[in-house]
Amino acid sequence: MTTENILEQIAINVIQGRVEAEDEGFDEGFENQPAVTELVTEALAKGLKPGDILIKGLTASMEEVGKKFETGEYLIPDMLAAAEAVGAGMDILTPHLLKAGVESKGKFIIATVAGDLHDIGKNIVAIMLKGAGYEVIDLGVDVATDKIINAVKKEKAPFLGMSALLTTTMRNMEEVVIQLKEEGLRDKVKIAIGGAPTSQEFSDKIGADTHCIDAFAVLDWLKAA
Repeated sequence: MTTENILEQIAINVIQGRVEAEDEGFDEGFENQPAVTELVTEALAKGLKPGDILIKGLTASMEEVGKKFETGEYLIPDMLAAAEAVGAGMDILTPHLLKAGVESKGKFIIATVAGDLHDIGKNIVAIMLKGAGYEVIDLGVDVATDKIINAVKKEKAPFLGMSALLTTTMRNMEEVVIQLKEEGLRDKVKIAIGGAPTSQEFSDKIGADTHCIDAFAVLDWLKAA
């Protein structure tokens, strides 16, 4: 298999949501064929640059996934499967990227706010950010305001993403913004919010920087930030 063919196969298998060889994929004929885990390992063994594997194999493929999601061909479980494939590839690649001196685009803290246990959207965003070259500090779900504030202080991260799926927990996003202002940190971090009940209107109301409807919107915002 040529080096370009390996990169192409990595991209195809991300789109198919295949992490390992035993995974079936969305289309027929993929079962027991090398998937993202095996292909990324093979690419590294053949001496491909980690940065090329990241950009040409993993990141580029998610753009295609995004198009399929926007047209309705892919639903959230399909996008999540593709994102998990990227995450598996990133787990293998990360040490090699660091060794090769590939610079991070910056730290991005992400969390589902206090009282909320939903994490699918947050997890997709985290994987996409890693694939785009950001250092992601994922605080998890049901994260207290003080923990988010302390993470911003400790990590000196320029970006913060908050998620909520319940209308009753949305107000906790505002609490974070208020406390960041009180701590004199608000001007040091750009804030994106997301989740089904949130909106750009709500983002403006609480003083966040943007509202993102999905992971692709987050990446678009970062390109312009």
